[in-house]
Amino acid sequence: MTTETTIVPRRRLGPAGPEASVLSLGSWHTYDRMDFGDAVALVRHAVDLGVNLFDVAVYGLPGGPPVFTDVLFSAIVRAAGIRRDQYLLSTKLWLEDYPNRSLREQLGRALFRVGADHADVAVLGDIRGGGLDLRRLAEDLAELEAKGLIGCWGVNNWSATAIMTIRDHAIAAGSPGPVLAQLKYSPCRRAIPDGAPFAEVFAAGVTMQASDVLEGGILAGNAAPSRGIGKDPGGVRERIREAAEGIAEAAADLDVTPARLCVAFALTHPATSSVLFGASRLDQFVDNAGALDLVERVGAERLRTLLEPFWVDRGAVDPEGP
Repeated sequence: MTTETTIVPRRRLGPAGPEASVLSLGSWHTYDRMDFGDAVALVRHAVDLGVNLFDVAVYGLPGGPPVFTDVLFSAIVRAAGIRRDQYLLSTKLWLEDYPNRSLREQLGRALFRVGADHADVAVLGDIRGGGLDLRRLAEDLAELEAKGLIGCWGVNNWSATAIMTIRDHAIAAGSPGPVLAQLKYSPCRRAIPDGAPFAEVFAAGVTMQASDVLEGGILAGNAAPSRGIGKDPGGVRERIREAAEGIAEAAADLDVTPARLCVAFALTHPATSSVLFGASRLDQFVDNAGALDLVERVGAERLRTLLEPFWVDRGAVDPEGP
């Protein structure tokens, strides 16, 4: 099985964001499951290979056990000798308590935990329920940008309509608006990013950060992952487990792992600016990074054709999004 990798190229996040690596590293259930020295070696290797975008956020739930992946990240980059200007810090801003708890207060807490004075990217969490004042939210984000506390912002699993609406409000408030939409995207989950509503979003300049590309490890061959994984839009996870067998066979025919094939697939979408994944071992990261070589060797069109039979959320999920 081939293991070659190339230097990770960069693409701009939206029309106004920074140049970010097309592969980005997440922190959910990663650094807190690793030996500290191993985590330092992984992050150092990723930066040396060209990765500069790191998604570091607080994923604890009220009443749940404390989480420390963001705190660990601040120690990891210091131990790895990585300067703050060598990477882009992406954090989450959650909307459940907004506006009772201001974005600035929440951001301040996140920056304190990660040991930084600003975030290069802030990604707004899911909209849960109605009544969110998108105009006020856009104005608050524009203020954070103006004060230099965030460089740019995006959204996580929003509908196409909500994205275009807040974009209009943001432009009116003097902000460029969202630079990215973080969306679930894999050979199995394609209905939203490949649908007509989001084609309009992408045409407006918003790029995609593909996430959950391995379905919590299921598409990498772990049928029953022990760690927490994301929600299951459309209730198709059992069908994804079944599709994983066929994806593994397609990967074997190409002499690559299923994980590498899935990351490569996410890279083939024309709106993708970065593919987000977690890695708790250096060899996992190296294998995923090999997706760049796979796209170059096989070609985007052929990869998409090979994986077309495993699209399982078509008709089960509204392409408009949540």
